[in-house]
Amino acid sequence: MATTKHTSRTSKPRSRKKQLLQLLISFFVWIGAAVLYYVGFSIFFDTPMEYEMKHETDRLRSEYETLTQRYDTLMLVLENLSERDRGVFRSLFESDPYDFDTEYEKQRNLTYDAIFNRSTRALKRDLTGRIQAMEEQMEELSESYLALDNEIQRVGEGCNQIPAIQPVNNKQLTLLTTSYGMRIHPFYKTLQSHQGVDYAIPEGTRVFATADGTVRDVSRRNSTSGQTVVIDHGNGYETSYSHLSKISVTKGQRVRRGDIIALSGDTGLSLAPHLHYEVRLKGVRVDPIHYFFMELKPSEYQRLMRIAQSGMQAFD
Repeated sequence: MATTKHTSRTSKPRSRKKQLLQLLISFFVWIGAAVLYYVGFSIFFDTPMEYEMKHETDRLRSEYETLTQRYDTLMLVLENLSERDRGVFRSLFESDPYDFDTEYEKQRNLTYDAIFNRSTRALKRDLTGRIQAMEEQMEELSESYLALDNEIQRVGEGCNQIPAIQPVNNKQLTLLTTSYGMRIHPFYKTLQSHQGVDYAIPEGTRVFATADGTVRDVSRRNSTSGQTVVIDHGNGYETSYSHLSKISVTKGQRVRRGDIIALSGDTGLSLAPHLHYEVRLKGVRVDPIHYFFMELKPSEYQRLMRIAQSGMQAFD
């Protein structure tokens, strides 16, 4: 009897230890299973937070693409408005010459580098602000264009009396050699004011009237300007064509834009055969290049300006 009681007492602690060990093993097994389940679930499925973040990113990307398309459309409309507005300004000579400063290109590259690493949210805010600014600018340009268009309609036929083409056929933009400004005189070798433009053309090249008007003066005397024609276009405009070899018009004759008025030559104080062309507004000589707007696109205008400004040697 004593032996049996002793055996039952020792077996109870062992069974408790065994149960605790089993519970501990089960606990770690469940923990491992839970970890494996979480890892597997994370691989194949998104957590609620990840799901929300992905949808937020997709939404921002969609909004950014929509804003980009809107921005591109506005840019195209703005460029068209700006080109028409500049054309009208040139026709009335109410604006300053174009600025060809290369700093704009450098600034654009710097701006691209600055935004390359910016977040989507920051780009969205910046793009929204720029679109709003462009919309305001478009409204201003539209109002300006309408006002100028009304002014042109009011002027009417007077526009035909504004010099608007080149006096010679220069489609390749290679004939204009000397522009308006301070240039080296070909004979005195000093820096002097050159108040017109020179076209290096062969003798006998046709010279055209650049606007409607009346021939005010025809000079065939052997002066420094050689044979010269001056046309009064009204509205304060006059044009002058010098160093001609043959004159086809007479004083008081009415001419229209594009009419042949003379042939180029080498008369007067001239370094080589060429045409010296001037535009005068209310008695003041102005840069003729700003009065070629009827036949030049903006890109051609820029190219002609660079060609003219590259030379310092005048022909007369």
